[in-house]
Amino acid sequence: MSKALAVIESSESSHHLVIAGEAGYFSIPGITTLTDALHLSVSQLQGLIDGKQGPSVQGKLVAPVAPETEVWGAGVTYLRSRDARKEESGVPDVYQRVYEADRPELFFKGTAGRTLGTGVDIGIREDSHASVPEPEVAIVINRFQEVVGLTICNDVTARTIEGENPLYLSQAKIYVGSASLGPTITPIWEIDDLQALAIKAKIERGTQIIWQAETSLAALHRTFADLVSYLFRCQIFPDGVILSTGTGIVPPLDISLEANDVVSITVDKVGTLSNRVSVIALDIHTRTLGTGAK
Repeated sequence: MSKALAVIESSESSHHLVIAGEAGYFSIPGITTLTDALHLSVSQLQGLIDGKQGPSVQGKLVAPVAPETEVWGAGVTYLRSRDARKEESGVPDVYQRVYEADRPELFFKGTAGRTLGTGVDIGIREDSHASVPEPEVAIVINRFQEVVGLTICNDVTARTIEGENPLYLSQAKIYVGSASLGPTITPIWEIDDLQALAIKAKIERGTQIIWQAETSLAALHRTFADLVSYLFRCQIFPDGVILSTGTGIVPPLDISLEANDVVSITVDKVGTLSNRVSVIALDIHTRTLGTGAK
């Protein structure tokens, strides 16, 4: 049976990295957090995970990050993403050019404290008339620029804000509730064929599925190695980094997230990331994430 890495809130750590199995969670000798794991090479980490299993650990599943984790994103890496951005934007040529360019679009998405796990409410901005989920495969990268594993990212985006002007990208993508990861991390050595991995997503509103679509990693326009190489240019990530690799399935223009919708993203061999939607108020102190209020 393949192994998965999970981060749980345990009595030992708020971000305890463990092996997730059918019988529960088990500690990894010499490793407490994801940061510890990303200080090691892939071969060193594999030796520990495939070695003698540690004792059972009790805890609550949380986002697969450590306190030091940074989450970054890549954009316009699939043909569908390029087409969607061009439809939304008043300056569509920008997206065509970045799709064809050697240099990818890369942006900072969030810190560990701003990253949500499965089962937690994601957010849509009150000042955006349309927001959408962006289902993505995220790669977990160690300090040596090696891909350690895969997880799932929902790169929630305020569609009308980015569409108004590409320079508003950070406001469209970086706000409370805009990033979720999980549920776990599948080690890279557990995946035989990356391109064969199917990516499926759906939005449920009440008892109805209002949108669903799928693609696969075979449609990714760039390689993991290419994205990692550009991410590490003039940058250091001494504690590793997580990079969401872009979306190949984007809802059409007539679909927008609403409060209490449920977004589910499934990636073969990785799992399902599921989040309910709440509205994020302009003054965040007047309403809290998780109310579902609108």
